Amino acid sequence: MKKIYHLASCTTNQRILKEWGNKVKGFEMQEIKTESITPEQLDEMKMLAGSYEALFSKVALKYRSLGLNEKQLSEKDFRKHILQEYTFLKRPVMINNGTIFVGNAPKTVAAAKASL
Repeated sequence: MKKIYHLASCTTNQRILKEWGNKVKGFEMQEIKTESITPEQLDEMKMLAGSYEALFSKVALKYRSLGLNEKQLSEKDFRKHILQEYTFLKRPVMINNGTIFVGNAPKTVAAAKASL
């Protein structure tokens, strides 16, 4: 499977997709604000990433505004919040033939680009 979950309104996501360029041709693109992540898609990402926490963005604005930074969240909580609010998915998420790359850390972006 070749798929990228991204947020079109995020300038960081736009920059990363531009950096990857034509190498992502043939990837299915899912804009997570207009096409919500399904529970099945999130479960598949979790299987590849190892945990829901690995997919969860703690820098999302709602993380602090909802007081989640003051709570001890379980895997069930991380899953629930990602499904309820698209901004909690650490992005972009690239799945390239069974390998997952999550987030915009420079090492992650470089590794994803090298996998192309």
